Amino acid sequence: MLRCRDNSIYTGITNNLEKRIGAHKSGNGSKYLRGRLPVELIYKEDFLNRSTACKREIEVKKLKKKEKELLIKSASQV
Repeated sequence: MLRCRDNSIYTGITNNLEKRIGAHKSGNGSKYLRGRLPVELIYKEDFLNRSTACKREIEVKKLKKKEKELLIKSASQV
């Protein structure tokens, strides 16, 4: 997950995190982020395959913002 300049949270998947963040920061990533730069990586999870990652992405995207913030906070305390 990325935190945007407007404090919104962007959720997505990739198999190359550094490359994807670089694309977002240069304005070549998602349209959603282009007007919300800069972004900061605030949370990530690793999966063995794309199918599992996609299922988890859908779950996370369905969370309310407060629930996402709790997920982020719980991970930073580990």
